[in-house]
Amino acid sequence: MQETKPILADTCSFAGIRPAMADLPYPPLQASGKNPSYAGLLNMDYCGSVSELSAVTQYINNENRLSGEHCTLAKTLLGIAMAEMMHLQKLGCLIRLLGGNVDYTAKLPNGRQHFWTPEFLTLPEHPGQMIAADIIAEQEAIRQYQMHMKMIKDEQVNAVIARIIKDEEYHIMLLKSLAS
Repeated sequence: MQETKPILADTCSFAGIRPAMADLPYPPLQASGKNPSYAGLLNMDYCGSVSELSAVTQYINNENRLSGEHCTLAKTLLGIAMAEMMHLQKLGCLIRLLGGNVDYTAKLPNGRQHFWTPEFLTLPEHPGQMIAADIIAEQEAIRQYQMHMKMIKDEQVNAVIARIIKDEEYHIMLLKSLAS
């Protein structure tokens, strides 16, 4: 008689998960004109060490590792990852409107450039450490966005960045509520 192996299944259902976002509309995706310098700044937000690409990847990794034993936390992280993915899309659109390329290369202020790498991620083992790392990443993203808004003199671009910041602040609130 052949031995049967048990069927393994993830019991955490992700049906109906929606992006975790502030309940506010986004401004139109538009720019006053081509500006490669502004595109370069947004490219850092798109795929630099502190970026939406890093956020999406870190949240999905944490969600995958938590979904078996910490379903509520995993669902929240997936919702946040979905919002970060929408930020990534909006930044990509703005980069193109500003005349830049969406190629996973961040152009640094010193003229150097680097490709996105998983080395940018913080992937601790324990759920509490994951949440703490995610809060820090959100805070760093807000600081970077605020710095870039001071450098970008385009009201339309800055309006989108300001709206993204609202989501990042919402994510911090969600994460802090999970940590307590």
